[in-house]
Amino acid sequence: MGWIILLVIAIALFGILVKWGRLPRTAFELTGAALLLGVAGYAWQGEPGMAGVSVTPAEKPNSFDEDSITSRNEMGERFGSAREWLVFSDSLNRSGKHGTAANYLRNGVREHPDDPDLWVGLGNALVVHADGVITPAAQFAFQKAADISPEHPGPPFFLGMAYAQSGKLDQARAIWTELLERTTEDAPWRADLESRLAQLNRMQPALPAANESSARE
Repeated sequence: MGWIILLVIAIALFGILVKWGRLPRTAFELTGAALLLGVAGYAWQGEPGMAGVSVTPAEKPNSFDEDSITSRNEMGERFGSAREWLVFSDSLNRSGKHGTAANYLRNGVREHPDDPDLWVGLGNALVVHADGVITPAAQFAFQKAADISPEHPGPPFFLGMAYAQSGKLDQARAIWTELLERTTEDAPWRADLESRLAQLNRMQPALPAANESSARE
């Protein structure tokens, strides 16, 4: 049925070209042949009954971890210059605009280059933007925060988290173990740190055991 409609349209188009398009008589045969060739090609290969394909891009899964906000608030400055920047970047990450969130915090550290909380936030945003993979830029941000405030628990905590998400469990355990050793008993983030380190230790022992089993076989 579709090719019949197309044929009618082609005939109508030919008539329009002749009557109003001032098509020269010498071009009648060539134009008619071109239109009929198009109709024939559609009738041969066209599939008007085929279901359409959506062109709407699939939404990228949101890799932003809401729990990280709680951990960050326990370790960082809640009412300093970083708060406004971090709250807005969180809202961008929630909506899946991870690249925009990272760029926004890049502007933040330009305006406040000595704020360790902003550098930690930038490191986290870069990890989220990379789907949980730690990048050299994220490592630099965490290290910058640590250089500004060596006793700040945020840089090693979130650097360890980034290593764990990237599958670098040995690095994560080493960083978290050192952080736990210098964390006071009443620190609000200690329980979270202990829980994450215990989970990491439960994951890691399975790897050597599997290697020894393979070696015996």
